[in-house]
Amino acid sequence: MTGMVNTVDQKGIGWQRLSFILFMLALTALFAGLGYWQVLRLGEKTRLLEAIESRAERAPMPLPPVAEWSVSDPVAFNYLPVTVTGTFRNDETVLVFTSLEEAKGPFSGPGYWVLVPLMTDDNGLIFINRGFIPQEQKDQFRAGGAGPQVVVTVTGLARVSEEANLFTPPSDLVGRVEWVRNIDRLLQYVDATGRTVAPFYIDEAASEPGALPQGGETKLTLPNRHFEYALTWFSLAVITPILLITWLLRGRGRAGLAPAKPSD
Repeated sequence: MTGMVNTVDQKGIGWQRLSFILFMLALTALFAGLGYWQVLRLGEKTRLLEAIESRAERAPMPLPPVAEWSVSDPVAFNYLPVTVTGTFRNDETVLVFTSLEEAKGPFSGPGYWVLVPLMTDDNGLIFINRGFIPQEQKDQFRAGGAGPQVVVTVTGLARVSEEANLFTPPSDLVGRVEWVRNIDRLLQYVDATGRTVAPFYIDEAASEPGALPQGGETKLTLPNRHFEYALTWFSLAVITPILLITWLLRGRGRAGLAPAKPSD
């Protein structure tokens, strides 16, 4: 009877041992995967910072003809100073919630980006981020009447769409409030029939000090700590198997020193 109990105990211990080994190996793979992902993010962030450094201070250039927009690579325009001429559709304004930190102008904190579609005379549509407004100014900048169709020339930095994720709230089509500056989501609020939509939007340049919307708030300095993060994850990926091997060796040592149990 005692032999049967010992056999059951050994099987239980053996299963626990195997489960722990598999768990530690899974952790090692996870840490290595996270380290590799941070290496990829490091490359992306480095290229982005290089693009900002090489493009943001250039003289503004006119956007290419609308016929070229559909085949243009948005990344090639990211942070590039551009100009475009057209008429605003203020009645199709969309507010994008944000929290502005380290503002260049006097307004910051919770608020909204004011995104307005600009219609060009050659059937193009491009979203213009007119700038930041404080949360309490929301009602003054909601979509209103169409207003006079005045031709304007806008200067600013071209930007690629922001990506939504699992934590991004759904679009508020009734309140005309968005959570990311994403072209596809913004198109839900406008009539783009017969128009070619630019695959990027424009952050409008700063206007008069204290004016709203507060333009010129594009962030040109971005944190880049992905090398540190990658080093941390890879270090854990190295340490974890070392801990596992140490644990196995100690277990084997204890098993060798333990006296044999007498059997009935």
